[in-house]
Amino acid sequence: MVTTHNLGFPRIGKKRELKVALESYWQGKSSQTELLGTAAELRKTHWQQQAALDYVPVGDFSLYDQVLDSSFMLGHIPARVRDLPGNALDNYFRVARGRSANERESCCVSAGEMTKWFDTNYHYIVPEFDAETTFTPNAESLIQQIEEAQAQDLPVKPVIIGPLTYLYLGKSKDGGNKLDWLPAIIDAYKNLIDTLGKTGIEWLQIDEPALVTELDAEWQAAAVEIYQQLQKRSFKVIVATYFGQLQDNLRLACDLPVEGLHLDAINARGEIEQAIDLLGKDKILSLGIINGRNIWINNFNATLDWLEPIHQRIGNRLWLAPSCSLLHVPVDLNSEEKLDEDVKSWLCFAVQKLDELSTLACALNYGRDSVANALAANQAVIDSRENSARVHNPIVKNAVSRVNDTMAKRQSPYAQRELEQSKKFNLPLYPSTTIGSFPQTASIRQSRRDFRLGHLSADKYQQAMEEEVAYCVQQQEALGLDVLVHGEPERNDMVEYFGEQLEGYTSSQFGWVQSYGSRCVKPPIIYGDISRPKAMTVEWARYAQSLTEKPMKGMLTGPVTILNWSFVRDDQSRAKTCLQLALAIREEVLDLERAGIDVIQIDEAALREGLPLRQSQWQSYLDWAIRAFRIAANGVSDTTQIHTHMCYSEFNDIIAAIAEMDADVITIETSRSDMSLLDVFDEFHYPNQIGPGVYDIHSPNIPSVESIVELMQKAEQRIPAERLWINPDCGLKTRTWEEVLPALQNMIEAKQQLVGQKINDKRSAIH
Repeated sequence: MVTTHNLGFPRIGKKRELKVALESYWQGKSSQTELLGTAAELRKTHWQQQAALDYVPVGDFSLYDQVLDSSFMLGHIPARVRDLPGNALDNYFRVARGRSANERESCCVSAGEMTKWFDTNYHYIVPEFDAETTFTPNAESLIQQIEEAQAQDLPVKPVIIGPLTYLYLGKSKDGGNKLDWLPAIIDAYKNLIDTLGKTGIEWLQIDEPALVTELDAEWQAAAVEIYQQLQKRSFKVIVATYFGQLQDNLRLACDLPVEGLHLDAINARGEIEQAIDLLGKDKILSLGIINGRNIWINNFNATLDWLEPIHQRIGNRLWLAPSCSLLHVPVDLNSEEKLDEDVKSWLCFAVQKLDELSTLACALNYGRDSVANALAANQAVIDSRENSARVHNPIVKNAVSRVNDTMAKRQSPYAQRELEQSKKFNLPLYPSTTIGSFPQTASIRQSRRDFRLGHLSADKYQQAMEEEVAYCVQQQEALGLDVLVHGEPERNDMVEYFGEQLEGYTSSQFGWVQSYGSRCVKPPIIYGDISRPKAMTVEWARYAQSLTEKPMKGMLTGPVTILNWSFVRDDQSRAKTCLQLALAIREEVLDLERAGIDVIQIDEAALREGLPLRQSQWQSYLDWAIRAFRIAANGVSDTTQIHTHMCYSEFNDIIAAIAEMDADVITIETSRSDMSLLDVFDEFHYPNQIGPGVYDIHSPNIPSVESIVELMQKAEQRIPAERLWINPDCGLKTRTWEEVLPALQNMIEAKQQLVGQKINDKRSAIH
């Protein structure tokens, strides 16, 4: 008999209950007891939805981020919060967002740096290592969850992030080698294992996705040492790898002194036979046969064709699971009431993926005849999608076939464009701007909701949004910003908004996934060939430009980011789908230019997260991704200024590719890293203009003038002032006007101080 289990479940709730509870708590509208009560109810519900499995994950639930949970479980807490008043939850949220729920002052502490979880759109709080780092393990929260699940008579399998991956994900704040902390972290995990052994668990899942990355010999040796040191335990361990192939780490993973290994069979199917040989006859092999990162139904017959011989070979040692945690997909397809029925039949959310798992397990255990009806229904849906005229559009395919290299080139090199743009815009030193969005207020969300439900006419909705645009423009002019934006009140999301207007896309009602903390996104679904029926942003940009003499940025999301933040069709290459998106965005760019919008920002926030996890595979991705951006952006005249924006990510190692994008201005998130992300510019001469983010918009803290000046001075050590812009590090939609206005006022004051310093320096040089 095969064994079924899950690596993790979405934590936000079917109706985003966790988001609501968190934000209510942060705003002082509810108590800690109420927050923790909601969390407990969500865990109970989610466990019951998984109760048919042979093992149910426990410890995958988090109030903010599972890596941050690991930091607190290990007692690895930044010194800046360690001695502050309050309880553990206060410190937890201080590290997560810079402020506890009980603090209302403008600034508490610096939030922890945030970056992408491997190649996903999930963000984690980066562990910080320095000379003062210590570990004081405390598994109280995990033990509480284990006891909750055991009280419900559930087959419990706790989940923790492994020591190798935890070290790998962390960041040395003082330049030390992260492996210097290996002995200390091994001791901490020994303590955890001893503590967990007292709970009576049979299995522990230790997540080690770092094993699918390129590890040098020192890190490989560290992996071996870790698990040799952790052999003394009263329960069995399964090491879970996911997101990619193990390749040169396969033998290492198979040789670890543990009782089981999980492979991502969506990405690493070609490694299964070798893994079976290397594991020997005693170890469990868990295969992730259901895609945990996308929402298409599994092709049952095709899966069984390759899975049955494996089952015949290893029998009861075979475990089945999704490829990774289901954190990355929505909760329940049954919540969807408005999805097109054809498209809906092709989809599968978290709850349904577990049903798929049970069906496949039943087919292996009792034969295909035992689930014949399910297999027949599944095959009919697979065939309907494959043959659907809605999926395949010959006009789009023809347009893609006509793409040529000339379309990817600007008319003139940057140096010439910069001269013409400088004459045209006549911007001051340190031009100021924002990244695009302004607060999505309750009134905006209500108007959008009323319009969607038919309670507000199209004319009234447009009027309401125009009033919001006018208010944004007025506030920016009053602040003295140099390049303005319309604020995007009409947009629900930077990707979903475009998905709703493009052919080949559809949107769900409740297909929410967690991006970080309480921030949830609803990725649109690419089911077919993509085209743009009509302009998507032009009228809003034209209206905003009519309200001001200052340059107004047209705001677009780039093709790579739309791709990476969507659920993408799996029946053609991502490169081909991205090229279709590029052509659609190119049409929009040209329409904006024709409408008199001379500054156009094409956000590529997710460029880096699309990178393969192994550097040896990067170039292929970067070639088609950068080409897609250039095709989208480069049809304009030299005097049209193209901006792009990149979100939290370590982009230093792809800086040459970013330069190849040839955007006139790039804005980047750098504040949480204290400008350390700009270190690359010490060695790499970036030719174009840069706007390093000078304050963290993901925290409610209001930055001081002094902190902004200090960050810009750090930027000037690497980039000439003449090429620097000043801006927040991301869009402002998640903040309130009460937070935004004083923050931007301080940003403008900081700019004035910087300009004043330059004037004084020039005077001093003359005299």
